Amino acid sequence: MIAAFFALALTHVVCAETIRLATFNAELSRKGPGLLLRDILKGDPQAEAVAAVIARVAPDILILTGVDFDHEERTLAALNARLEAAGHGFAHRFTARPNSGMATGLDLDGDGRRGGAGDAQGFGRYAGEGGMAVLSRYPIGDVRDLSGLIWAEQAWATLPERDGAPFPSAEALAVQRLSSVAHWVVPVQVGEQWLTLLAFHATPPVFDGPEDRNGKRNHDEIVLWRKLLDGHLGEVPEPPLAVIGDANLDPVDGEGIKTAITGLLADDRLQDPKPMSEGARAAADADHRGDPALDTVDWPDGAPGNLRVDYVLPSADLTVTGAGVFWPAPDQSGSDLAARASRHRLVWVDLRL
Repeated sequence: MIAAFFALALTHVVCAETIRLATFNAELSRKGPGLLLRDILKGDPQAEAVAAVIARVAPDILILTGVDFDHEERTLAALNARLEAAGHGFAHRFTARPNSGMATGLDLDGDGRRGGAGDAQGFGRYAGEGGMAVLSRYPIGDVRDLSGLIWAEQAWATLPERDGAPFPSAEALAVQRLSSVAHWVVPVQVGEQWLTLLAFHATPPVFDGPEDRNGKRNHDEIVLWRKLLDGHLGEVPEPPLAVIGDANLDPVDGEGIKTAITGLLADDRLQDPKPMSEGARAAADADHRGDPALDTVDWPDGAPGNLRVDYVLPSADLTVTGAGVFWPAPDQSGSDLAARASRHRLVWVDLRL
């Protein structure tokens, strides 16, 4: 009996696998279609720095935001080739057309004109600008894309108004999608089990007027995940899972409707590993109230300064074995590399499945 018990225990130890999840807003988006592919192929210094950061952290599964999309996925393939050259390529990839840059023919931002970057489903000057991708060492299953949800059709939506009327118009809200970039439910097969990633990139809660259109949209983009887990959006994903991506909202500092992110962080179905870095601590903003070690983006002081906006939030059933942000202190190796790659820093969490 004792021998059988230890054999069973050993089986569980052998089957357990530790994986590293990461999210990184690489800010690779360019000013026109095809320009990012051109830059990657010619060895652009920023693209090379992004590849070096990813290779150095070596995530098993990466949600990459701020990367331009093309239908043939040549840009993503070229980037993965650079990652392979840096020593850390991915066997499996997924991407899809983002809402950013998707033209509508309507005035969605209320400036009285049509055809601008703010009139796309998500801010963007051309189709595919500022998209999103999943890079994985493990097979990716059938992705459920929630990016087509119409904002006004959600019973829990907090829609913008001006002078008591829909903003910018009822016609605009009838077609306005909730996702500014994308919301994906991504199943990944790790060994004998599946890990579901709830991946997204929300709009910044700024660059609007008193109607707070972007602030309310950011709020609802974050709240969407809790509504999904509550059963309001069809099939509820089973744990183990993780909410992962760029929420563009700090729970303490900066602008935005804080209840969205504080509610997500406090949800007992999830856990917050609180990834930290010495670089963020060293770059602390004197006027901020949150723990600077948790910050994930190095924005200019006061505009709005460094904030925590990038998250990896595993489900409560998972065991976290490590977490961090690739933001070395100024006197540490990799500090210059991180700064050359992006204002955002790569956030990682190690999990035992």
